[in-house]
Amino acid sequence: MCSRRAVVSLSAFVRNRDLRALRALLFIIAINSSGDGEDGWSTTLPIAVWARALDTTVAATPASAATAVSKVLTRLERRRLIHRDRRGRERKIRVALLREDGSGQPYTRPGKGNSDRYLQLSNAFWTDGWYAKLDLPATAMLLVALHEKPTFELTTEHMPVWYGWSADTAERGFTRLEELGLLRKNPRLKKAPLSPTGLTKINEYTLIGPLAPPAVIAEPVEKTKPTRRPRQLGRRKKNTR
Repeated sequence: MCSRRAVVSLSAFVRNRDLRALRALLFIIAINSSGDGEDGWSTTLPIAVWARALDTTVAATPASAATAVSKVLTRLERRRLIHRDRRGRERKIRVALLREDGSGQPYTRPGKGNSDRYLQLSNAFWTDGWYAKLDLPATAMLLVALHEKPTFELTTEHMPVWYGWSADTAERGFTRLEELGLLRKNPRLKKAPLSPTGLTKINEYTLIGPLAPPAVIAEPVEKTKPTRRPRQLGRRKKNTR
């Protein structure tokens, strides 16, 4: 489960081409399923376990893998998305979640005692290895698609204003999702009074396959109803919490 607040900080990862840190944040959110424990929204693991979990051990010595983990967590700290400290002599690292909007405020569960909305990222993203198949544009656009309605319109030219990255990045992300069978694109005509023909061509998108929202997975593809306009919630605004 990821808060829609995370959309606000997505642009920093995309602009900095920091896929590893984005994956790390999503993983940390995924493994912190409850904040009711003594340490709240945090997880404590040996640094070697963090290294395996964050895929820094590939073709790396234990020392370099640990260094890579430290660098990734440092970048998340600088963006005020996590807080970390070291526990005990075993070099265990405690990582505590902060709000995904980069405000540095303590993490709060979306929808529990507050008005925050959330999006749901399937466990298959991790268990079936999709995280390794999706590049940065595809990962970003997957999160955007999960933030929208099951079937949605999204003019990629608006991406710089709405989400903070280029239309080209959005197009590449959508293309990769289509190639992997995770997204369906349906072109259609829409009324446009200012157009010479009175019509304009738009694309409607629907997430399909194992990473689609549960309602889409449960419903046959041909029964999915298109929406008239894209969801406005969560797009970048000034002074967003």
